[in-house]
Amino acid sequence: MTDAEKTNLINLLDTLVMSAVPKATRVAKYGGTLYTLKPEEKEGQFCGVFSYTSHVQLSFAHGASLDDPDGLLEGGGKFRRHLTFKSLDDVDAKVVKRFCKAAIQK
Repeated sequence: MTDAEKTNLINLLDTLVMSAVPKATRVAKYGGTLYTLKPEEKEGQFCGVFSYTSHVQLSFAHGASLDDPDGLLEGGGKFRRHLTFKSLDDVDAKVVKRFCKAAIQK
């Protein structure tokens, strides 16, 4: 994955997150971008976008409690789950927005 492809993917995910949750605030942290409705609270973030060598990840702070009937979320930790994208074609805007809207309810 080239840097340009990663940038395009990050920009698309950012657009989708902000479209789903227009009142969200972006916070640069942990090498990525966290999205929160409570920027003054450490635990206020609901998701984040992070770039890796071969993919970009959309991580949900309380992903383990999100409804995921299609088994799209990855990860096995106590709380976090994520979606992994290796190209723009991997992104389903409806799915991303649905998870983002659900994540602010947790």
